[in-house]
Amino acid sequence: MSDEMTEDRPLGVAVIGAGMAGAAHAAAWRAATTVRTPLPRPVRLVAVADIAEPLARHVAGRFGYERVETDWRALLDAADVDVVSVVVANRLHREIVEALLAAGKHVLCEKPLADTREDAEAMVAAAETAGPVARLGYTYRRAPGLAALRELVTSGALGEIVHLHGRYLADYACDPQAPMAWRFRGEPGSGALGDVGSHLLDAAEFLAGPMRAVSGARFRTVVAERPLPLTATVGHGKVAVSEETEPVTNDDWAGFTADFDGAAGTFEASRVAAGHPNGLRLEISCRAGAAVWDQENPAEIQVHTQEIGGAAAASNGFRTVKLGPEHPYIGEGYAMAAPGIGVGQNDGFIFQARAFLEEVVGLDEEQSWPRCASFAEGLRTLDLIEAVVASAGDEGRAVSVAR
Repeated sequence: MSDEMTEDRPLGVAVIGAGMAGAAHAAAWRAATTVRTPLPRPVRLVAVADIAEPLARHVAGRFGYERVETDWRALLDAADVDVVSVVVANRLHREIVEALLAAGKHVLCEKPLADTREDAEAMVAAAETAGPVARLGYTYRRAPGLAALRELVTSGALGEIVHLHGRYLADYACDPQAPMAWRFRGEPGSGALGDVGSHLLDAAEFLAGPMRAVSGARFRTVVAERPLPLTATVGHGKVAVSEETEPVTNDDWAGFTADFDGAAGTFEASRVAAGHPNGLRLEISCRAGAAVWDQENPAEIQVHTQEIGGAAAASNGFRTVKLGPEHPYIGEGYAMAAPGIGVGQNDGFIFQARAFLEEVVGLDEEQSWPRCASFAEGLRTLDLIEAVVASAGDEGRAVSVAR
């Protein structure tokens, strides 16, 4: 048992960034001790830090945090803070994460790791030399259905994967009057691909293993200019805008194909797909069957096998499997662990926070839920994005991706 596990002092938690995802992190730390078994160490909700003080006060008050900071640097020397979520604009990740790790804080950073390779490599190096735990938030890995698809693949139940189709369609940028924000600034690949597409890339390799090459990449910017906001923006929220506009410099839509070991894949990511508020979907076609997961129904999958339905034309097709308490994220994640219990995306943040705390207090991996993604895995996603950008910049040529 580690020294940390025997320490009686509560683990103090803080969140930097009180926007949409920041609020999800704040809520998750509050609930993380209520799933699975009792955590060997108590947790204390200490602070929410955001330059927008009214927003920080709202989130802190809503989820029971003790205080508010308007400068994240106040957390560096805070003796009552041990664990910090970093949920701010991508370009700010490196400075904040490096400072927190140097100050001895455990860090859970929201994806993507950074917006440049230089920053990402520096963060990986900082994580490798730091004593505290440093992890990245790929929340969809905690969705029961996606985890179940991975089990089908790794167990060999469906046979070798021959094709994978993935798409992440969102509509938060459909309205041309949606205000200019940091999400619409940056190089090609930092838009839809870097935002929602980073989840898609991670989920694809979570299922099918590493991509070896990408090709046929294309980007498109649908809304060329956006009005400047008159007040601060939060998440995808809309505010009053001025008549002055600013060019959108990154991608509203991205599409490409990929090669895996023995499999091929087609992928697209969009933030201007009308009617899709949050549509991450993956389908694997294998030699002995197929399976589909859609995050809008995160605790169910569609499965087709040769033994059930596939051998007869009259019953050929997919069947719906509603995951029950035998699956750990349901059986261990809910007080009422029963078949048919609803699961949502917010639950993934809770399961992620719990897994992070289990690593911090020193639980062995065999006793814990799967570890959160490493910073090195976040750098891997940037490798994939760079390859897609290179393909798109050279008329869709094939670009190899290093292992």
